[in-house]
Amino acid sequence: MEDSKYEKVLSEYHLELDDEQVARQVEILLKEHLQENDTVEVKKFLLNSVELTTLKTTDSEDSVLRFVEKVNKFDDVYPELGHVATVCVYPNFARICHDTLENEEVEIACVSACFPSSQSFVEVKIAETALALKDGATEIDIVIPVGKFLSGDYEGMCDEIAEIKAVCGERKLKTILETGCLKTASNIKKASLLAMYAGADYIKTSTGKLEPAATPEAAFVMCQAIKEYYEKTGIQIGFKPAGGMKTVQDALVYYTIVKEVLGEKWLTNQWLRLGTSSLANKLLSEIEGKEVKFF
Repeated sequence: MEDSKYEKVLSEYHLELDDEQVARQVEILLKEHLQENDTVEVKKFLLNSVELTTLKTTDSEDSVLRFVEKVNKFDDVYPELGHVATVCVYPNFARICHDTLENEEVEIACVSACFPSSQSFVEVKIAETALALKDGATEIDIVIPVGKFLSGDYEGMCDEIAEIKAVCGERKLKTILETGCLKTASNIKKASLLAMYAGADYIKTSTGKLEPAATPEAAFVMCQAIKEYYEKTGIQIGFKPAGGMKTVQDALVYYTIVKEVLGEKWLTNQWLRLGTSSLANKLLSEIEGKEVKFF
């Protein structure tokens, strides 16, 4: 049987990765470079890269309105600190974000396509994405069909991403690999490359709904894939660690990996995002030098 176009693409990359070697590389990288990034300036940058997220079963129009009003108020209280990159909500709250968010530079991201499991008909995923965009979403986050990937149906996986990207048009599509389900560095690299070739504008580690979520090792492999893809195609892809990012130190770890693997070109909030619901207050507290509970 003839190889699919996606298997031909994968054959151009080195995919046989050793998980223990990846862990050692990450350990050395962080030992050599993490401390130098523990600065107020880096923390300000990370605050500006946060995708402030509310993805609770209990979310309501009232709670999302209060969530957005905090982002609006931030500009008045901390005018010198810029703003978060994005608010991230379920698709049914895109309209309320669009109608109430005052800072036009803050993007509205919606998780779509049957987040977090990605288990439904592709027609449903496309409809949900189209409705979110119609209501004001400026970015879309989806989970790859992990089951298709793990069963070797690369064409099915990639076709689905490509169809959703076609709906997004110029608006950014972030694809979540759910790296904890992929288990190995080789799988993570393979899924990263397939998602990028299928049309993803960003690749993202995790939903945060399953454990393990983001890990430094997964981030390292994903950033290597982004670098190799960029060198081969000239197309720059963004990176978003998400899930399990509890501390400022966690954020500094991912910043350090991006800086060392991808370089300065990725150190803007257009190319590096942090998906989190709890980190903004902690970054703000370290920047201000006192405990702050703003968000």
